[in-house]
Amino acid sequence: MIRAAIIGLGVWGQNLVRHVQGQSADIRFTAFATRTPDKARAFADQHGLKQYASYEAVLADPDIDAVVLATPHTQHTEQIIAAAAAGKHVFSEKPMGLDPASAERAAQACAQAGVTLSIGYNWRYQPALRKIRELIDDGTLGRVLHIEGNFCGPSAYRFPKGHWRHDREECPAGGMTGRGVHVVDAMIYLAGPIAQVNAQSFRLAQDFGMDDTTSMLMRFRSGATGYLGTVIASAETWRMQVFGTRAWAEVGDVEHLHTWDLKLCKIDPDQVTVKQKPEIFTFESTSTERAELEHFARAVAARQPLALPGGDAVHNVEVFEAIKASILSEQSVRIGSAS
Repeated sequence: MIRAAIIGLGVWGQNLVRHVQGQSADIRFTAFATRTPDKARAFADQHGLKQYASYEAVLADPDIDAVVLATPHTQHTEQIIAAAAAGKHVFSEKPMGLDPASAERAAQACAQAGVTLSIGYNWRYQPALRKIRELIDDGTLGRVLHIEGNFCGPSAYRFPKGHWRHDREECPAGGMTGRGVHVVDAMIYLAGPIAQVNAQSFRLAQDFGMDDTTSMLMRFRSGATGYLGTVIASAETWRMQVFGTRAWAEVGDVEHLHTWDLKLCKIDPDQVTVKQKPEIFTFESTSTERAELEHFARAVAARQPLALPGGDAVHNVEVFEAIKASILSEQSVRIGSAS
């Protein structure tokens, strides 16, 4: 049983604790540190969490095996590096960082310290997404030609003026930081590294805060194309569709923190002009939050690395950096390690 401290006990930090505490044989939360402890005290008491005055105090405690970071985006890389220096395994919410050099430095620190690092891309634990990966691997979809996705909602209206989630340094490229990086990670998982992006981003709905309408075109190293939209001043929705030479597969709904269904539509090679009815796949209910934290805990117990230098989590930050550069330059940007 891995003993973990949750760092940041806001809405998402509480959600992570709630999905694990008393339900997992692999990991439990024993402690917390947060910027606003008074707001979290009732929740912490309910779940048996000991309060620490600071992150540094958590790292100094030998009874803590791992830290789970649910903190603002700009803090992730330095907090990961500090955990590695203290010999603590670390699970960080996404993104791993806001620039590739910092993300790579954090991954290197964990590798050199021999501690396990994991990044919270919980979509990878969705049975439907793994099924799409299987359909690619077994040839059912054929060659992947194109992926399109969106991840939208009313986030711009959810947080008041002055909240850190409206800070343009914390949340550059609008909804890409909190939402779009999930879709990018899923695209990398299914289609491999991204070689080039062309992005645009605007603040249209309000006169303060981060951008609310962001979109981008992508080219994968494989030759496949893609596009992604993140509109955070509209109603909730998300969708991802993968087009192959033999079939397409689609996931999407309003709620994303549940177990997804999968829609699959194939070409009949003997009747290519006949429109086929999609098949619907359903899956046993799962908590992706618990699945990702248990995977992390089992890797810790086995002394197994997860997020590695030069790996997908670092590449995701490279893509994010290219998106920001494309928005500023109004031009296509190639991605160094994937070029």
